[in-house]
Amino acid sequence: MVEMQENFSLKSHNTFGVDARARYFMEVHSKEELIDALNYSKTSTLPLLFLGGGSNILLTTDFEGLAIKLGLEGIQEEFISDNEVLVTAKAGENWHEFVMFCLKKNYGGLENLSLIPGNVGTSPMQNIGAYGTEIKDTFVSCTVLNLEKMQLETFNLEQCRFGYRDSVFKQEGKGKYVILDVTFKLTRKNHHIKTEYGAIQSELQHLGIENPTIQDVSQAVINIRQSKLPNPKEIGNAGSFFKNPTIPLPQFERLKESFPQIPGYANGDFVKVPAGWLIEQCGWKGKQIGNVASHQLQALVIINATGQATGQEIFDFSTEIINSVKEKFGIELEREVNII
Repeated sequence: MVEMQENFSLKSHNTFGVDARARYFMEVHSKEELIDALNYSKTSTLPLLFLGGGSNILLTTDFEGLAIKLGLEGIQEEFISDNEVLVTAKAGENWHEFVMFCLKKNYGGLENLSLIPGNVGTSPMQNIGAYGTEIKDTFVSCTVLNLEKMQLETFNLEQCRFGYRDSVFKQEGKGKYVILDVTFKLTRKNHHIKTEYGAIQSELQHLGIENPTIQDVSQAVINIRQSKLPNPKEIGNAGSFFKNPTIPLPQFERLKESFPQIPGYANGDFVKVPAGWLIEQCGWKGKQIGNVASHQLQALVIINATGQATGQEIFDFSTEIINSVKEKFGIELEREVNII
């Protein structure tokens, strides 16, 4: 049986560095240990909290249940053609280290997702994405544990129903499954290089690279992210706190009359508006209230500025941002971070 600890601080298990406590805590390293922990929780009817890299949660209070840290690790490869490989990573693998593993092997497809915080197991939950790439572009399947039946199941691409920062695991499947591993189909030589999004091209020019490799694209993405996003190991944050809102085209056109500079990315009858721009226009960029602030280089990122913030302080700060953006633009921002 896995060791269970009581009144356990989760400070080092969430990237905000919030010092919330779990009534009970276990770390599991195998499917069998996970099932043991779950069987124990069922006998005591404890609420459950599954922890990965802790990069997408905000703990607003102590957790009066059993927190289970998913420490399953391991990577497997299966060559399926001259140009394709299936790579399966267990849930506890660090996401960025997994991307680096793939790049070292010259497997292409994940390079634009370099330096995203968190673990592999949580990546399908919100279909993580950056710089023109999302998980769904290379995703094949994931193995999950059905918590009701205590049986393993496999979800394919279609069953996951990926959307923008969304999946079945955030909708009707929320709280019903634990992701144990994820399989991606990557390229071995004929790589599809994506450099058209964001500042990648200008960063490659800055590096003096004209014909970039997947490793070059990864380095450019790392440089960009490091230049504008705070390292969670140095200052508590969960990356982008809000989703970029998508609004109907007529609403965007009306806003453009009042705010000619408003940026937008058309997608059919809808337009995606950068949340960071909206927040910055409301005067939040670099603003601090008590222990919490909006980052001075990227308004989309909320930081634990003093290291002493409670989760409730961070939540209240985010609520003020939501209210001010709605008042000024009539757009309601949605939190990307899971609130516990």
